[in-house]
Amino acid sequence: MIDDIRTMPKALEIYLEITRYPILARTIRERMRQELFSRRIIAPDVFEQEVREKAVRSQFREGLEDPYVQESPEVWLERVQQIRDYLTDFYFAYNLPHSLFEEIVQSVLQGRTPDKEVILTFNPELAPWDMLFAKAEEYESYPPGEKAKVQHHLREIIVVLIKGMISDQLAFIGIAKNFFTIADLKEIRRRRIGRGKIGGKAAGMMLAYKILQHALKEGDIDDLKCPISIPDSYFIGADVFYEFHQLNRLHDFHNQKYKSHDEIVAEYPQVVEAFTSGRFPEGVLARLRDLLAELGQTPLIVRSSSLLEDNFGSSFAGKYDSFFCPNQGTLDENLVALAEAIKCVYASVHNPSALLYRRQKGLLDYDERMAVLIQKVEGRRFRNYHFPTVAGVAFSRNPFRWNRKIRREDGFLRMVWGLGTRAVDRVANDYPRMVALSHPQLRPEKSAKEIRKYSQHFVDLIDLAENRMKTMPVAEVISADYPGIRLLASLDKGDYVQPIFSLGGDLDPNAMVLTFEGLVKDTAFVSAVRAILKTLEKYYQVPVDVEFAVDILAERPHPKYNFHLLQCRPLISQEWEEDMLLPEDVPESDKLFSAHKLVPHGVVSNVRYIVYVDPEAYSRITERSVKLEIGRIIGRLNKRFEGEQFILMGPGRWGSSNIDLGVKVTYADIYNTRVLVEIAMGKDGETPEVSYGTHFFQDLVEAQIYPLPLYPNDQGVVFNRAFLDNAPNVLPELLPADAPYADYVKVIDVPAASRGRFLEIVMNGEQDEALAYLTISSKVKDEK
Repeated sequence: MIDDIRTMPKALEIYLEITRYPILARTIRERMRQELFSRRIIAPDVFEQEVREKAVRSQFREGLEDPYVQESPEVWLERVQQIRDYLTDFYFAYNLPHSLFEEIVQSVLQGRTPDKEVILTFNPELAPWDMLFAKAEEYESYPPGEKAKVQHHLREIIVVLIKGMISDQLAFIGIAKNFFTIADLKEIRRRRIGRGKIGGKAAGMMLAYKILQHALKEGDIDDLKCPISIPDSYFIGADVFYEFHQLNRLHDFHNQKYKSHDEIVAEYPQVVEAFTSGRFPEGVLARLRDLLAELGQTPLIVRSSSLLEDNFGSSFAGKYDSFFCPNQGTLDENLVALAEAIKCVYASVHNPSALLYRRQKGLLDYDERMAVLIQKVEGRRFRNYHFPTVAGVAFSRNPFRWNRKIRREDGFLRMVWGLGTRAVDRVANDYPRMVALSHPQLRPEKSAKEIRKYSQHFVDLIDLAENRMKTMPVAEVISADYPGIRLLASLDKGDYVQPIFSLGGDLDPNAMVLTFEGLVKDTAFVSAVRAILKTLEKYYQVPVDVEFAVDILAERPHPKYNFHLLQCRPLISQEWEEDMLLPEDVPESDKLFSAHKLVPHGVVSNVRYIVYVDPEAYSRITERSVKLEIGRIIGRLNKRFEGEQFILMGPGRWGSSNIDLGVKVTYADIYNTRVLVEIAMGKDGETPEVSYGTHFFQDLVEAQIYPLPLYPNDQGVVFNRAFLDNAPNVLPELLPADAPYADYVKVIDVPAASRGRFLEIVMNGEQDEALAYLTISSKVKDEK
């Protein structure tokens, strides 16, 4: 037994005995290598280089002609470890005395006694990962009493591996080190292709899942009655991004981020072409082929997971690209499609919106490498389509308070039927279901007409027969035999909308409205989502938002669900000041506009410029090119007004993909504004849709931009059209080349048009009231 080893005088007898204890032998060899390195018998890098060279030679001696394909990563690691052990024995035996070997063995065995402090004999920051995993596994194999004495060493090793494999962001590490085990890290390593970190999106998803697992185990999460899982996931390490650069000579684009915004925009098509024309290292391509062969014809999604994504203070929501791969072709065809998707994700690192976002966040100098997250698409097959039953985004704090009963701290849900793309993107002519988790059945819409209009009309899905992602009308896909239909849809009865009480072949798909009423009435579902959000916020110590998919496993007698966690990131929220009182003594002539629906909370003072796109003039434009140019003019004004206080006022949806519903802009066109006013269009005065919960909304929140919907036709609302119409337009002075568009875009210099006064906007989210009025500068007020 081990105790007997301590009395054996001969090194050979000791060696033969300890080989019966692999973990012990591994520890002894680590000490032997440290002696070799510290005595300068051989340098660590030279030693490791020889290990790899001999490992490669052994592959060829065994007849492996294409090792990347013929040998799995696990076998390769075992081969390397065996040769490392052999070389350790060889160099030690030929250069150092047997007595030193006996001393090492005695020292290691003494370290295993309970009354002896265990000392880590190497620097984890400099040690090879194989050594770190081996030592950590040894520590985790100790009995509880001994393990407690090495817990600090184990924690240090885990931190080093997290920094090297997952994320080097300190806020993330501070939480993650408490939840990741060495087994978790080993599994991530097994699923990783290439070297480098797995990136922020993958890191956030994994951490949130570990937190929820821990909370369930500790009984620290209430009201969660459904299983939680994450998609089957694989990672392409961030270092492969640079290998791809090197192989394809893409060095010209390394410093793209330091060019002007105009240059970045103009050159981006060239960047995309260069990246998509590139090729991958053979080893990476072989691993991708193996992965596809293992997964079979399962739909996949290729997601960006850059080093900066989903971090504290910078979400990068929607800045980088993700792509669906239906994966229904031959292995070779699927490999081409997968490689193409990864290349496009790589190219999006140089996306103008992403680079501008980094510039605004002070992150331009960071080495932003792109890792890639490859996942199975959650959902199941229905006819020839694959999609999840429900998908969307959920916030632990509710930014969308349309009724004073709603409690912000209970959270908010934005969900759709099918792929979640329609929940996080601001799409045209379609609306997800928005749910206040404190009052899930309290809708922002009141009438049956509004419920029909503001419901989901299209579904994103994967067409397995056509091998592509597509968007289809809901009525062409939905039917009475869809699993869980009574939880998802209601029946349009003209003057009212009613639940589906019975199923049958006579149910008209065109009469079905996706209300999700059965789902939000189920306390088990609502409580589960709320519990997940509250638990994650508790451990993150900041509000969070998550992207998710849900499968309905059973509808009767009680609904059962499976909750799939797709993403989790810290949520940046705007400051909330409790006492934001609207002034009561403002003359009517000084009021510019007021609002009483969906009002955020805050105050914006000293506004000098108003950029106003007249909704009526915009609606009369028939040329698409003119509407697109208006969006570009907004971008030029945004740049021109850097450092100035200005607001944007325009029709319908800012940032809509449908230019007939609003001005088509991106974050890059609006990031300097303070308030984004969306003026309801149409005779009925209904606004098309607010942006809450979308990536566009996340941009507004992070940039401290207040979204404010305005309903000019509502009773009691102030809308001083005379001031907007009669004020001089200074657009030709500011941007002479854009003077021909002055009929559509008006720039008002507020002090020049109001005898030296500025615009102030006070917004009280608690009372759902806002007022914009002319007043003297707050600086002058302070001086008085």
